[in-house]
Amino acid sequence: MRMRSVLIHFAMIVIALLIAGRTAAQSTPADLDEYIAKTMKAFDVPGLSVAIVKDGKVILAKGYGVKKLGESAPVDENTLFGIGSNTKAFTAAALATLVDEGKIAWDDPVYERLKGFQMYDPYVSKEMRIRDLLCHRSGLGLGEGDLMFWPHTTFTRDEVVYRLRFLKPATSFRSMFAYNNLMFLTAGQVVAAVSGKSWDDYVHDRIFVPLGMKTTNTSNDAFKSGGDYAFPHSKVDGKLQVIPFENLDNAGPAGSINSSAAEMSRWVMMQLNRGKIPGTEERIFSEKDSQEMWMQQTVIRVNDGGDEGLKSLQPRLAGYGLGWFVRDYRGRKLVGHSGGVAGFVSHVEMVPEENLGVIILTNAEEDFAFDSILYHVLDSYLGGATQDYTAALKAVEDKQHKKAEETTQKVEQGRAADSKPSLPPEKYAGDYTDPWYGKVNIKQEGSQLVLRLERTTKGVADLQHWQYDTYKAHWRDRTVEDAFVTFALKPDGSIDHFTMVAVSPLADFSFDYQDLYFTPVAKQLEKK
Repeated sequence: MRMRSVLIHFAMIVIALLIAGRTAAQSTPADLDEYIAKTMKAFDVPGLSVAIVKDGKVILAKGYGVKKLGESAPVDENTLFGIGSNTKAFTAAALATLVDEGKIAWDDPVYERLKGFQMYDPYVSKEMRIRDLLCHRSGLGLGEGDLMFWPHTTFTRDEVVYRLRFLKPATSFRSMFAYNNLMFLTAGQVVAAVSGKSWDDYVHDRIFVPLGMKTTNTSNDAFKSGGDYAFPHSKVDGKLQVIPFENLDNAGPAGSINSSAAEMSRWVMMQLNRGKIPGTEERIFSEKDSQEMWMQQTVIRVNDGGDEGLKSLQPRLAGYGLGWFVRDYRGRKLVGHSGGVAGFVSHVEMVPEENLGVIILTNAEEDFAFDSILYHVLDSYLGGATQDYTAALKAVEDKQHKKAEETTQKVEQGRAADSKPSLPPEKYAGDYTDPWYGKVNIKQEGSQLVLRLERTTKGVADLQHWQYDTYKAHWRDRTVEDAFVTFALKPDGSIDHFTMVAVSPLADFSFDYQDLYFTPVAKQLEKK
């Protein structure tokens, strides 16, 4: 009787496991392929890859569409995409390994671990802790300083960190959330300084290799002709086209990793397993550090507004941990991040209570596409009312573009087109310098003024007169956002300085023209 009881109990366990497995599989939307195809068409996405992990298993890892517009090579689960800012969690994890080894602590002052580290404010230079580098509360403005690496520049990582001291804060230290890439670049340099290895080698050896992420890399230089990787796409002057890969080596710790849906599944399963590699006794980092990285470090203000058709997506609470956003959705805590580099956007989202993770990688700059797919998948697992997110988000996108166009037209209509510059063209020519970016040159070529950003490879613009002493910098590389350039004169009619601001309201925040303040080099020398 005992044996029979044991056998019945065993059979019940097996049946329960089978039902649980079947339930998990059935929770994936039955119409997922159709939904993804509709979303790709609505947002003009050539290719993407999706993975879903649940209870330590890969439920789905699949590619859709093509790697390159105009070609037939399909995306699969092993196709590499730029994951952009999803790199940040890898940098946080690298630091966590050093915390576990006792080589650093989260609250160590940065200057003690990174020689020469200095911010604009001496107080912040002394008080900045390692955790502060990872949670967007440095006091720098949104994207401030990004023009030191975006578009590609000749600055090294060390040079970028050195120039932090010239970036004026937008707010007081730790007072508010403002997304910033340079602090994560600095965090990667802490990894290098403490470990004795470059950030790239350390992440490869301590994270990629143990997780079996054999093709994941930290640089586009790893791409070889014929390899399984997607090409970047962007809308240039309104038309979707293939664009060159953006070299992000000098910003590596903030956003340079390339990975696939299949290999990101390994990363996410380890994260959901609180640092332990599933199926082994090996750990990447401790459970304690997992909790630390997923804990809200910086509060993000939640607005009550938002589009009427998407109220269900509005979080009640939101914040940033160490390399991760944290928020709520349908009564569960979400831990996730999005990422974007030229021609790619990605999203990783985890629901720890459900042991669920979703990875979406795309080769077009369309955030709404991955949002649509993400919530369609989440709703299938979490239950409750759902909706056609593709239609709702497309309506939001169209509304944003319409508003931006109206704003641009209003600016155009208010332009004093018949106004003249205060000075003849040759008087605007010369060398100028900004405290943190460095030198630019304005040169007269025929009747045209041409601006060149000395350290930016794509930084050549024709200056088209806009009105009065404002010109429009029309970049010859059309993947770069145009900017207004406004000169200010002294009482004697000489140039005191010029400032810049993006023309389009939809310009990516990394084109942080508003943080530049250029003064003539000759005038500075005269003062000395």
